[in-house]
Amino acid sequence: MPAPRPFVLLSAAMSLDGHLDDASPERLLLSGPDDFDRVDAERAASDAILVGGNTLRADNPRLLVNDPGRRAARRAAGRPEHPLKVTLSASGRLDRSLRFWHTGGERLAYTTDAGAAVLRPALDGLAEVVALGAAVELGAVLDDLGARGVRRLMVEGGGGVHTQFLAQGLADELQLAVAPLLVGQAGAPRFVGPADFPGGPARRMRLLGARTVGDVVLLRYAPKEPAP
Repeated sequence: MPAPRPFVLLSAAMSLDGHLDDASPERLLLSGPDDFDRVDAERAASDAILVGGNTLRADNPRLLVNDPGRRAARRAAGRPEHPLKVTLSASGRLDRSLRFWHTGGERLAYTTDAGAAVLRPALDGLAEVVALGAAVELGAVLDDLGARGVRRLMVEGGGGVHTQFLAQGLADELQLAVAPLLVGQAGAPRFVGPADFPGGPARRMRLLGARTVGDVVLLRYAPKEPAP
Protein backbone atom coordinates (compact mmCIF):
# COMPACT_ATOMS: atom_id res chain seq x y z
CA MET A 1 0.00 0.00 0.00
CA PRO A 2 1.49 3.39 -0.96
CA ALA A 3 2.45 5.84 1.77
CA PRO A 4 -0.06 8.64 2.40
CA ARG A 5 0.56 11.99 0.80
CA PRO A 6 1.62 14.77 3.19
CA PHE A 7 -0.78 17.31 4.64
CA VAL A 8 -0.23 20.39 2.45
CA LEU A 9 -0.20 23.84 4.05
CA LEU A 10 -0.02 26.86 1.73
CA SER A 11 1.48 29.88 3.48
CA ALA A 12 1.68 33.39 2.07
CA ALA A 13 1.67 37.06 3.03
CA MET A 14 -0.08 39.46 0.68
CA SER A 15 -1.17 43.06 0.43
CA LEU A 16 -4.79 44.17 0.62
CA ASP A 17 -4.88 44.18 -3.19
CA GLY A 18 -3.56 40.61 -3.46
CA HIS A 19 0.16 41.07 -4.19
CA LEU A 20 3.04 39.02 -2.77
CA ASP A 21 5.58 41.73 -3.50
CA ASP A 22 5.97 45.00 -5.37
CA ALA A 23 7.65 45.43 -8.75
CA SER A 24 10.95 46.80 -7.41
CA PRO A 25 14.20 44.78 -7.24
CA GLU A 26 14.10 44.87 -3.43
CA ARG A 27 11.92 42.45 -1.46
CA LEU A 28 8.82 44.13 0.01
CA LEU A 29 8.37 43.08 3.65
CA LEU A 30 4.65 42.55 4.06
CA SER A 31 4.75 41.05 7.55
CA GLY A 32 6.24 42.25 10.82
CA PRO A 33 8.26 40.49 13.54
CA ASP A 34 5.23 38.78 15.13
CA ASP A 35 4.13 37.18 11.88
CA PHE A 36 7.68 36.19 10.90
CA ASP A 37 7.87 34.36 14.23
CA ARG A 38 4.56 32.63 13.52
CA VAL A 39 5.89 31.47 10.14
CA ASP A 40 9.05 30.22 11.86
CA ALA A 41 6.88 28.12 14.20
CA GLU A 42 5.03 26.66 11.21
CA ARG A 43 8.35 25.76 9.60
CA ALA A 44 9.49 24.06 12.79
CA ALA A 45 6.28 21.99 12.81
CA SER A 46 6.77 20.84 9.21
CA ASP A 47 8.69 17.93 7.76
CA ALA A 48 9.46 19.76 4.52
CA ILE A 49 9.23 23.26 3.02
CA LEU A 50 8.62 23.76 -0.70
CA VAL A 51 9.13 26.77 -2.98
CA GLY A 52 9.15 27.06 -6.74
CA GLY A 53 12.23 27.70 -8.82
CA ASN A 54 11.08 31.21 -9.73
CA THR A 55 10.94 32.11 -6.02
CA LEU A 56 14.47 30.79 -5.52
CA ARG A 57 15.75 32.94 -8.36
CA ALA A 58 13.84 36.07 -7.35
CA ASP A 59 14.18 36.00 -3.55
CA ASN A 60 17.21 33.78 -2.89
CA PRO A 61 15.69 32.50 0.41
CA ARG A 62 17.39 30.27 2.98
CA LEU A 63 14.16 28.68 4.33
CA LEU A 64 15.46 27.81 7.79
CA VAL A 65 14.01 27.46 11.27
CA ASN A 66 15.48 30.57 12.86
CA ASP A 67 14.58 30.16 16.54
CA PRO A 68 17.27 28.17 18.44
CA GLY A 69 14.70 26.80 20.87
CA ARG A 70 12.60 25.37 18.05
CA ARG A 71 15.65 23.80 16.44
CA ALA A 72 16.59 22.26 19.79
CA ALA A 73 13.07 20.89 20.21
CA ARG A 74 13.28 19.24 16.80
CA ARG A 75 16.59 17.62 17.72
CA ALA A 76 15.18 16.45 21.06
CA ALA A 77 12.30 14.81 19.20
CA GLY A 78 14.74 12.94 16.95
CA ARG A 79 14.06 15.14 13.93
CA PRO A 80 16.55 17.04 11.78
CA GLU A 81 17.29 20.57 12.98
CA HIS A 82 15.70 21.99 9.82
CA PRO A 83 12.93 20.57 7.60
CA LEU A 84 13.77 19.04 4.24
CA LYS A 85 13.97 21.86 1.65
CA VAL A 86 12.21 21.16 -1.65
CA THR A 87 12.03 23.03 -4.93
CA LEU A 88 10.48 22.53 -8.37
CA SER A 89 12.03 23.44 -11.70
CA ALA A 90 10.92 22.08 -15.06
CA SER A 91 13.90 23.66 -16.84
CA GLY A 92 16.54 22.74 -14.26
CA ARG A 93 18.05 26.21 -14.59
CA LEU A 94 18.86 26.91 -10.95
CA ASP A 95 22.13 28.54 -9.97
CA ARG A 96 24.46 26.59 -7.71
CA SER A 97 25.30 29.76 -5.75
CA LEU A 98 21.75 30.23 -4.37
CA ARG A 99 21.61 30.22 -0.56
CA PHE A 100 18.97 27.48 -0.63
CA TRP A 101 21.68 24.91 -1.49
CA HIS A 102 24.20 26.00 1.15
CA THR A 103 22.12 26.30 4.33
CA GLY A 104 20.08 23.97 6.51
CA GLY A 105 19.92 20.21 6.13
CA GLU A 106 18.82 18.01 3.24
CA ARG A 107 17.73 19.53 -0.07
CA LEU A 108 15.65 18.05 -2.87
CA ALA A 109 14.92 19.31 -6.39
CA TYR A 110 12.15 17.89 -8.59
CA THR A 111 12.54 18.43 -12.30
CA THR A 112 11.87 16.91 -15.71
CA ASP A 113 14.06 14.35 -17.42
CA ALA A 114 15.51 17.14 -19.57
CA GLY A 115 15.97 19.41 -16.56
CA ALA A 116 17.78 16.68 -14.64
CA ALA A 117 20.48 16.57 -17.31
CA VAL A 118 21.19 20.22 -16.46
CA LEU A 119 20.58 20.17 -12.73
CA ARG A 120 22.39 17.03 -11.61
CA PRO A 121 25.85 18.20 -12.63
CA ALA A 122 25.11 21.74 -11.43
CA LEU A 123 24.08 20.57 -7.95
CA ASP A 124 26.51 17.71 -7.50
CA GLY A 125 27.12 17.31 -3.77
CA LEU A 126 24.49 19.91 -2.81
CA ALA A 127 21.08 18.30 -3.39
CA GLU A 128 19.27 15.21 -4.58
CA VAL A 129 17.72 15.72 -8.00
CA VAL A 130 14.59 13.71 -8.87
CA ALA A 131 13.46 13.47 -12.49
CA LEU A 132 9.68 13.06 -12.94
CA GLY A 133 9.45 12.50 -16.69
CA ALA A 134 8.21 15.03 -19.22
CA ALA A 135 6.59 17.33 -16.63
CA VAL A 136 6.78 18.13 -12.92
CA GLU A 137 3.39 16.86 -11.75
CA LEU A 138 2.46 17.94 -8.23
CA GLY A 139 0.71 14.65 -7.53
CA ALA A 140 3.94 12.78 -8.29
CA VAL A 141 5.85 15.18 -6.04
CA LEU A 142 3.46 14.52 -3.15
CA ASP A 143 3.62 10.76 -3.71
CA ASP A 144 7.40 10.82 -3.59
CA LEU A 145 7.50 13.03 -0.50
CA GLY A 146 5.01 10.74 1.24
CA ALA A 147 7.22 7.74 0.47
CA ARG A 148 10.13 9.62 2.09
CA GLY A 149 8.16 10.00 5.32
CA VAL A 150 7.07 13.62 4.87
CA ARG A 151 3.76 14.00 6.69
CA ARG A 152 3.44 17.81 6.74
CA LEU A 153 4.53 19.96 3.80
CA MET A 154 4.64 23.75 4.03
CA VAL A 155 4.44 25.50 0.66
CA GLU A 156 5.80 29.05 0.70
CA GLY A 157 5.27 30.09 -2.91
CA GLY A 158 5.43 31.68 -5.21
CA GLY A 159 2.16 32.60 -6.83
CA GLY A 160 2.46 30.09 -9.66
CA VAL A 161 3.01 27.23 -7.24
CA HIS A 162 0.13 28.34 -4.98
CA THR A 163 -2.10 28.55 -8.07
CA GLN A 164 -1.23 25.00 -9.13
CA PHE A 165 -1.85 23.47 -5.70
CA LEU A 166 -5.22 25.21 -5.38
CA ALA A 167 -6.33 24.54 -8.95
CA GLN A 168 -5.50 20.84 -8.61
CA GLY A 169 -7.26 20.52 -5.25
CA LEU A 170 -4.07 19.48 -3.45
CA ALA A 171 -3.98 22.01 -0.59
CA ASP A 172 -5.34 20.98 2.81
CA GLU A 173 -4.97 24.35 4.54
CA LEU A 174 -4.36 27.91 3.40
CA GLN A 175 -2.82 30.49 5.72
CA LEU A 176 -2.92 34.05 4.40
CA ALA A 177 -1.36 36.94 6.30
CA VAL A 178 -3.02 40.07 4.92
CA ALA A 179 -0.89 43.19 5.37
CA PRO A 180 -2.41 46.69 5.70
CA LEU A 181 -0.93 48.17 2.55
CA LEU A 182 -1.72 48.56 -1.14
CA VAL A 183 0.84 47.77 -3.84
CA GLY A 184 -1.12 48.96 -6.86
CA GLN A 185 1.49 47.95 -9.46
CA ALA A 186 0.44 45.99 -12.53
CA GLY A 187 3.75 44.14 -12.75
CA ALA A 188 3.83 43.04 -9.11
CA PRO A 189 3.41 39.29 -8.45
CA ARG A 190 0.04 38.11 -7.18
CA PHE A 191 -0.90 35.45 -4.62
CA VAL A 192 -2.62 33.42 -7.36
CA GLY A 193 -3.05 33.77 -11.09
CA PRO A 194 -5.94 32.85 -13.40
CA ALA A 195 -6.92 29.18 -13.18
CA ASP A 196 -9.86 26.80 -13.30
CA PHE A 197 -10.28 26.42 -9.55
CA PRO A 198 -12.47 23.58 -8.19
CA GLY A 199 -16.08 24.67 -7.92
CA GLY A 200 -15.52 27.93 -9.76
CA PRO A 201 -15.95 31.47 -8.40
CA ALA A 202 -19.17 30.71 -6.54
CA ARG A 203 -17.60 28.10 -4.25
CA ARG A 204 -16.80 29.36 -0.75
CA MET A 205 -14.08 27.73 1.37
CA ARG A 206 -14.57 26.89 5.02
CA LEU A 207 -13.00 29.47 7.34
CA LEU A 208 -10.89 27.82 10.04
CA GLY A 209 -9.98 31.00 11.90
CA ALA A 210 -9.07 34.67 11.76
CA ARG A 211 -6.88 36.63 14.16
CA THR A 212 -4.54 39.58 14.26
CA VAL A 213 -0.79 38.99 14.39
CA GLY A 214 0.87 42.35 14.94
CA ASP A 215 -0.64 44.59 12.29
CA VAL A 216 -1.58 41.80 9.85
CA VAL A 217 -4.69 39.63 9.82
CA LEU A 218 -4.10 35.88 9.60
CA LEU A 219 -6.84 34.04 7.70
CA ARG A 220 -6.97 30.24 7.76
CA TYR A 221 -9.07 28.31 5.25
CA ALA A 222 -9.70 24.66 4.37
CA PRO A 223 -9.57 24.76 0.52
CA LYS A 224 -11.02 21.25 0.08
CA GLU A 225 -14.02 21.91 2.33
CA PRO A 226 -17.02 24.06 1.37
CA ALA A 227 -18.35 26.66 3.76
CA PRO A 228 -21.20 25.35 5.94
